[in-house]
Amino acid sequence: MKRLSDQELAALLDDTESDRAERKETFKGDVPKKARQAVCAFANDLPNHNEPGVLFIGAKDNGVPSGVEVTDQLLLSLADMKTDGNTLPLPVLSVEKRVLNGAEMAVVTVMPSDMPPVKYDGRIWIRTGPRRSIANEQEERILNERRRYKNIPFDIYPIPGAKVTDISKTIFENEYLPAAFAADILEANNRTCEERLASCKMIVSPDDTTPTVLGLLAIGKSPQDFMPGARIQFLRIDGTELADPVIDEENIGGAMVEMLRRTEEKLKAHNRAVIDITSSPTHIKAMPYPPSAIQQILYNAVLHRTYESTNAPVRVYWFNDRIEINSPGGPYGNVTQENFGEPGITDYRNPNIGDVLKTFGFIQAFGRGIATARKEMKKNGNPPIEFETNRSAVVCTLRGKQ
Repeated sequence: MKRLSDQELAALLDDTESDRAERKETFKGDVPKKARQAVCAFANDLPNHNEPGVLFIGAKDNGVPSGVEVTDQLLLSLADMKTDGNTLPLPVLSVEKRVLNGAEMAVVTVMPSDMPPVKYDGRIWIRTGPRRSIANEQEERILNERRRYKNIPFDIYPIPGAKVTDISKTIFENEYLPAAFAADILEANNRTCEERLASCKMIVSPDDTTPTVLGLLAIGKSPQDFMPGARIQFLRIDGTELADPVIDEENIGGAMVEMLRRTEEKLKAHNRAVIDITSSPTHIKAMPYPPSAIQQILYNAVLHRTYESTNAPVRVYWFNDRIEINSPGGPYGNVTQENFGEPGITDYRNPNIGDVLKTFGFIQAFGRGIATARKEMKKNGNPPIEFETNRSAVVCTLRGKQ
């Protein structure tokens, strides 16, 4: 990521007409919301500068320092704009404390997105000169056409042989769109269905209606016809070894939402509560595994797995003493076998699938799944979660209460 020099930052800070800079005196009141709008607009880069935009916290409108104290808490709050799940796809940004015009300022540098349009709170924000606004239909089309297909992640590759009739427009119109966009934006929307599908990356473009990997996984009628591995294999084994008797099994397919909901129902049926009436004056209801921990690891397995060049499913094997969840594809990007699971170390093989899971409510924020699962396991009295990683898979083991 490009780091701007003090001279470059000072030039942006003093140029009050620039569409690559926004200034805020503090980070209080309604500024956090406006700052996120600015991040979204810089990521969309409608003027096509192909240069980062900068948000200055601690500067007045004319560039003069406001004297705000740049604390660690302020920097953490600014960094949270990246992963709080309200700006999708996730923006690429950095947060720094810099000394400009003789005073400390917090500087948020935002890179143009390779996957526009970027939305904040269901709206596509752009900049035209110093003005920030919501994109109109023509501006949204420009952003769609600018998507850099040679550098896109696999989850928005087109699927040869698939047709627009292989995805459900009913689910898209009635379930996905109301969850993805603000109601006022949908009310004023005169776009065709194909334009809406393209904007959400479900098809390649309004003119090329070939469904993408994302489109088939999110709203496909039968995604497994094109991606046989895009399923979850569940086994309930009566024992502690894979060779022991299987008492329940199911290959769970369908679109992503249906697949996850059916898997959750299966897990809930086997995670039977135990009532303890001897160790306390009142009965205690205990679960062998905290449901939220299993959910978080399951969502992570579906989100971070590789869908490319493999027919392997996500495997959920429930033994008498543990649950093993196997996700095809090893660590990705910044995440390595050595730093896997460490706080703050995240990367996204399938960022657009992450958007869909966020939109449908399966995840609330990014990068917190493992931490949440660990916390819930400890609270429930289970042993720590174990991870085994290699180049081809990540295997998570949740052990039952001793």
